[in-house]
Amino acid sequence: MSAPDKALDNSSEKIPAIALDVDSSVYNLYEKREKIFTRSIEGFFQNVRLFTGWPLLLGYFLIPWLILDGRQAILFDLPARKFHIFWLTFWPQDFGFLAWALMIAAFGLFFITTLLGRVWCGYTCPQTVWTAIFMWAEQVAEGERHQRINLQNAPWSLEKAFKRFVKHGMWMGFAALTGLTFVSYFYGARPLVLDTWHLQLGESALFWSAFFTLATYANAGWMREQVCIHMCPYARFQSAMFDKDTLVVSYDPQRGEARGPRKRSADTAELGLGDCIDCSLCVQVCPTGIDIRDGLQYECINCANCIDACDSIMTKMDYAPGLISYTTENQLAGQGWTWKRPKLLAYGMAVLMMITLFAYSLATRMPLELDVMRNRGELYQEVAGGLIRNTYLLKVINMDRQAHAYQLSVTGLPTPRLVPDAIIMAPAGEIVEISIDVLVDPDALRGVNTEIEFRVETEDGRWYATSESRYLGPAPLRGSYGR
Repeated sequence: MSAPDKALDNSSEKIPAIALDVDSSVYNLYEKREKIFTRSIEGFFQNVRLFTGWPLLLGYFLIPWLILDGRQAILFDLPARKFHIFWLTFWPQDFGFLAWALMIAAFGLFFITTLLGRVWCGYTCPQTVWTAIFMWAEQVAEGERHQRINLQNAPWSLEKAFKRFVKHGMWMGFAALTGLTFVSYFYGARPLVLDTWHLQLGESALFWSAFFTLATYANAGWMREQVCIHMCPYARFQSAMFDKDTLVVSYDPQRGEARGPRKRSADTAELGLGDCIDCSLCVQVCPTGIDIRDGLQYECINCANCIDACDSIMTKMDYAPGLISYTTENQLAGQGWTWKRPKLLAYGMAVLMMITLFAYSLATRMPLELDVMRNRGELYQEVAGGLIRNTYLLKVINMDRQAHAYQLSVTGLPTPRLVPDAIIMAPAGEIVEISIDVLVDPDALRGVNTEIEFRVETEDGRWYATSESRYLGPAPLRGSYGR
């Protein structure tokens, strides 16, 4: 039999079936959340957080009570479509400024993240600040970390029920204060307090107060780190802004490894150990429950709790601080640090340019707008004296905080007459609607449809606004075009 025939003959042989012992166990791919019991810590960076968190809290709760020129300093008056921000009043027509502000905030965040990592998350993010308040309330009601763990594992008793009642009462009280304060930026602080006290709060205000109360209670009290890890998009795209010179909280493995407990007087060289005594204090103080010794992780919010905790242990062991510190990947590798990075410079130039343009636009903003709508119910009318009349509805928006007298004029028509008087009085922050008749000699018209422009300006000519429209009239008589 030839070689090809043998190959064909062998291919016809059946492969014996083998019975495999297959494990039919069912695996749950969902990992149940383990509650994090953080340990309180003091240190330099915790003091820094006090200087960043307290101004944010005080500003949030006190600004609605600040009165400027007889009104609330920051008030988003949705029914009137006016947005008062300190000494400025914005209208829906000023939506472009909001876009500018959001762009500046976004690129500013990109710049800060590229330079200093997630310092926004660690020191000024409302989720971090409010969660810290709720954790403090939990500590007041239930005790330190080990006491809270024991309470969690203990069976229900009168003492446990009382401590939980106190904790949740403090949570709900602070959440209600947060929700009402948020609504006060749209409702007004004083009317909100009075209407709440007299049980006369409207359905809309009541709904949003309850909504933000429950949202604060859930986010800062129950979900906490879950918001940062799973809900906040910033944690996901921050890696795109990091580079080897970005300042982040890092553990120095060359100095810390190998880990292991030892006496204070022990010689680490003889034991073959690094400076890390494996006390796990850095893990116990972490609000997201990670081990910073495992390297850079997206769950890290750069709060520096682990730095203060580790430095306190290093001080007790007579070791140099900085085993965990704010540093860069290049510095850990023994290289230097530089700010001359294309991405960082690009973000910085973009922010600087946008701030400059925003400031210029704000400084040259004209708090005046004019809308003109021709009376669509008629083409034109002939009035006494043979004049042609067109009627227009003018809407003058005085966005300034002072009343003004505006001079009205029309261009594009020869010697037009305005009825009534061409002076328009507009109170501060109000919209004035006025009907204007424009009278023209028909012999002066060049056609049946003439483009015209209305113009209103202040007496000093500092601010003005224009709006285009059309003037309709009869067809010119034969031979009148050359007049």
